[in-house]
Formats: sequence, C-alpha cells, structure tokens
Amino acid sequence: MKTLLLSFLALAALAAPAWAQTGTTQNPNRIDGYGAPVSPTAPASRPAGETTIDIIGGYYQQDGSHGAVEGGRGTQQLTDVPPAIIVNVPLDTVSRLSANLGADFYASASTDRIDFALSTPSTHDVRYHGDFGYTREHKYKGTIWGVGAGVSKEYDYFSTNVAGSFAKTSRDGNRQLSLAGQVFFDQVTLINPIELRPGYSGNLTGKGNYGSDTRQTYNFTATYSQVLTKRLQAAVSTELVSQNGLLSTPFHRVYFRDNTVANPEPAAGGEFAPRFPTAARIENLPRARFKYPVSLRMNFYATDLVQVRGFYRFYNDNFGIRAHTLEVELPVKVTQFFALYPFYRYHTQTAATYFAPFAQHSVNDTYYTSDYDLSAFSANKLGLGLRYSPVYGITRFRVPGQDGQGRPHVMRLKSLDVRYANYQQTGSSIYSAADRADLKANIVSFDLGFAL
Repeated sequence: MKTLLLSFLALAALAAPAWAQTGTTQNPNRIDGYGAPVSPTAPASRPAGETTIDIIGGYYQQDGSHGAVEGGRGTQQLTDVPPAIIVNVPLDTVSRLSANLGADFYASASTDRIDFALSTPSTHDVRYHGDFGYTREHKYKGTIWGVGAGVSKEYDYFSTNVAGSFAKTSRDGNRQLSLAGQVFFDQVTLINPIELRPGYSGNLTGKGNYGSDTRQTYNFTATYSQVLTKRLQAAVSTELVSQNGLLSTPFHRVYFRDNTVANPEPAAGGEFAPRFPTAARIENLPRARFKYPVSLRMNFYATDLVQVRGFYRFYNDNFGIRAHTLEVELPVKVTQFFALYPFYRYHTQTAATYFAPFAQHSVNDTYYTSDYDLSAFSANKLGLGLRYSPVYGITRFRVPGQDGQGRPHVMRLKSLDVRYANYQQTGSSIYSAADRADLKANIVSFDLGFAL
C-alpha cells in the first residue's frame, strides 16, 4: 500500500508543474496555466493487467478586456472544447504502451482582430495532438523507465516532442526519486497583423507569403518523494525549463506613447477598439528564457473519509517574473464509492521586465509586450469535483474480440469524474484601474474511465 501511495504521489508531483507548462508550444508566456484548458494526462495509477481507456472532455470559456492582439486592449473572449482519449495497454506484466490522442476546437474573438475583419479564418481553428509512450518496470530493482514522443498541429505552428523518464523506489517502498526530460521542437508561422505585413497598402485581404521561425523547449524535472508517516506523504520537485528561439507572438501588437509614425491600419469601429493615431509594432521578446520553479506537495489522510492535498510552488525566470502558487484540495468520501473534492488555487506573480499596458512603452525599448500573461496579477480558482467509482464498475458491456481463454471481451465503465471551476484574475494596483488584468473563465470537464 505504501508503495502504491508513494508512486501516486511522485507522479502527481511530476504532473503538477507539467500541466502548468502544457501551453509551452502554443503560448510560451503563460505562467499560471490553471486558468486555461490543459491537455489531459493519463491517470497516475493503473492496474497491472488491465487495458484502460479514458475518454476526457470539457468546455472552457473566458473573457476579458486586455487582448494582446490589439495591444493590450479589446476582447479576450475564447471558447475551447478539448476532447481526448487516453489508452494504456499492458504488453506483459512489466511493460505498457500508452497513447493520448485529442483535439482542441476553439473560437477566439481576440485572434479575429489580426486582420480587423470579423469572421476571418483565425476565428475558429482546431489543434490536433498525439502523444505515445512506453514504460517498463524492473520490480526487483525497484525501477521504472519510459520513453515517449508526440506531435501537435495548429494553423500557425507544428510541434514534435520526445521524452524520457526514470524512477527508483527504495526497497522498503518509502522513498522514490523520479527524473523526467522532454524536448519540444516547434515550427511557427509568422502571421503578422495585417497592417504590419510587407507590402501593405491599405487593401490587403489577409493572404500573403508568411515566413516561419523555430523554437526549442527543454524540460527537466526531478522529484523526491517520501512516506513520512502512515497518514502523511510529501514530495519536493523542481522543473528546469530552457526555451530558445521565437518566444514572442508575431500577431501581438504593441503601441507606444512616443511613436511618431502614423498608424496605417484601416479605421476600426463597431466591435473593435478605437483606432490609435500612431503605428504599432510586432511584440518583441528575447529569444532565450530560463525558468526554475520549485514545488512541494503534501498528502495527509486525516481520516478514512477525509484527505487533505496541499501544493505550493515558487516560480522564477530570467524575464523578471516571480510567482507563488498555493493549492488545496479536500477529497471527502460521501459513501464508499462516491467522493466530493472541493479545491482552491491561488496564484500571484510580478510583471515581466518587458511588459507595459496599452500605449505605455517607449520606442526606445529594446523588448516590449502588452501580453497580460506577463503582467502582474493575482488569480483565484475555486471549484468542485465529484467521482463515482463502484468496486465492480458502473456498468459493463461486450465488445468485439475474445480473451486468451476464448471468452468474449467485456468492457467496464469503472469511474466517472466531473469537475467545475471558476477562475478570476485581479490586476496589480501598480496599474491604473483601466489597465488591470480582468480575465474571467469557467471550466467544466469530465473523465469516463473504462477497463477491458
């Protein structure tokens, strides 16, 4: 039992910072990943001899008034439906294959402002992704190692990644050291705002010869887990992240308080922010970034019915951002098979050195952004989840095929998880009231767990 709890805790400690970085390839500037939809990950514990299938889905909706596409003003409206299926197949008693396949169907009012024309192709899009892995356990040595690879495709980027992991558990099952590394290779299409594209003369349709750029992200995670008592386990981890290449977003505008160049963009009215008299530039950020967060996770089994899960992370990087994140989850068994788990997450961060609100940069600045993911803000996320998992499953049904003894395959719906969360950002008082972050989001998600 201790070994199982320790393995789950170690994997959970690894997963927490990984989720925060899920947007690395799509949005390299998000620090607080918990306000946005995150790619699903396989549940940590898996019975040794079962093939398991998780069908994951949900709905994410956000809005705010500081869209980076219009230079730190305008809508941040976004909806996202991210279905996925995660399959784990045992090859034998010590090795497993896994696959995570899914898509993000999203509609973004903010990217619709790239061309200042509503209902452009950038309004709706789909991101497809697939990740595949292999793990092998050496029970006598107490080691587990794994390798993996993945791919992701969206209208303006293509990404591949490779990963490797290793875990060593002590003979008494009380301690575990886990190491994991992952490398992303991204190809980014340089879609600039319409008026900043070469050859713009006031009548471009939005089609043109886009260039491309690259980005590489290197993640290394180390986690040490310890069973302290029969009721208390702890894990400390660090995730070192190095990014090189294009870290700015080419369709993010930045406006300046002292620019003398007239604005060539078409007059924007209706649902768009009023035209600013001087020209914008494309967001410009350094091409190298190093992140070094450290986190602590603790699980306390207060009673047989109540558990307390706590998480704290300190984050720092060479962009000048320093952040603190605290999360508490309280799973409560209502019945033997039904549990509720309220959760709360608080995040606060300082601004990047290169951030300023709308039209507050100087043209003499070397680097500049008005992306509010890099601003100073605090965020609260409050939610409730429920899990129903009867010991013999919720229902069962036959599927094509037979097992090794010639009996028909029977699929079981083992568990159902449903979660809802409300997320709200509050901008720092160092900005005027009109320039403070005000992003709000609602997230609903579910997980149907099957076993074969």
